Amino acid sequence: MKDTRIRLIRRSALQQALEARAEAWFAETGRSPRGGARLARKTAFILGWFAASYALVLSGAGGWPGLVLGAISLGLATAGIGFDIMHDGGHKAVANSKLVNRAMHFTLDLVGGSSYIWSQKHNVMHHTYPNVVGADDDIDVAGLARMAPQQPHHAAHRWQHLYMWPLYGMISIKWHWYDDFVQLARGKLLEHRFPRPRGSEIALLVAGKIIFFAWAVVTPLLVLGWARFLTYYFLSQCVLGVTLAVVFQLAHCVEDAEFTALPPDGPPVELDYARLQLDSTVDFARGNRFVTWYVGGLNYQVVHHLFPRVSHVHYPDLSPIVAEVCAEFGVRYRTVDSVRAAIGSHYRWLRRMGREPTPEVIAAAA
Repeated sequence: MKDTRIRLIRRSALQQALEARAEAWFAETGRSPRGGARLARKTAFILGWFAASYALVLSGAGGWPGLVLGAISLGLATAGIGFDIMHDGGHKAVANSKLVNRAMHFTLDLVGGSSYIWSQKHNVMHHTYPNVVGADDDIDVAGLARMAPQQPHHAAHRWQHLYMWPLYGMISIKWHWYDDFVQLARGKLLEHRFPRPRGSEIALLVAGKIIFFAWAVVTPLLVLGWARFLTYYFLSQCVLGVTLAVVFQLAHCVEDAEFTALPPDGPPVELDYARLQLDSTVDFARGNRFVTWYVGGLNYQVVHHLFPRVSHVHYPDLSPIVAEVCAEFGVRYRTVDSVRAAIGSHYRWLRRMGREPTPEVIAAAA
């Protein structure tokens, strides 16, 4: 899904310096860029947390309070699978084995998504064109909100800093029942076509959907009845949706991040790949070890974008290297100190984008 409006410079001096410095660090420390035993232990813990939460939901232990607690825990554990297991697997960062990476990536199918479509949206579109309006599907929410200055403004956007938070809770439900099926049928993300899955990929996609609906919908409905099922399903999915959405938004849709507009015609826009990652992405709460552990290092989103095939367990060690290289090249390494500050920045960004565009913004978007 190459965007012909863009010409990426992938081997700039900045990119080569970042890669050389990171490779030197791995050579000096004797570490593998993959997740290794640390990620294996973490994977076992998160899958155990998920299984225990699901068992609590189905067991009926604790009555309604137990159901609510189990549903919240299940939503958080499912997000952990996405952050810590699926994400590294999708970027081939778990192990050197293709089979192991594919198995970890397949956990997304088991919890309701599609690893095939996610790869097209995330690995291809988002990582290649972060915050490029019209090329990055992750910042396009079909007019529900205005995430970038270059996107159209509608009167309802005036309230988006309020209504988007509950809508974030619907994200995973929309994936389950609508997005994957429609996008697969259309074969397009935004206006970019992607190859439809064939052979083993379509078999895995179908198998994943069957397994997911069996454990997440059919079994709980039969065991719990309608009232308890609806409570568990909507609560767990709302927790999951808000958690996933907020972690992404804090890295890309905040005041410090930059957005790129593409002209409707003319020659392709030339972009330095490494500089694009650094300008469009913001790290947050780097000193918070619990946040780093839970979100799979995605609070080091800058590091992740620069080294997507390196496991997240190494991001805190690579962050100082990125800072040093950026300082040498006179490029900003964008960071926010805490989760609270990052959430505040996203809130203010939503409110700013919801206001009527000023003539300066309109001119910049033209």
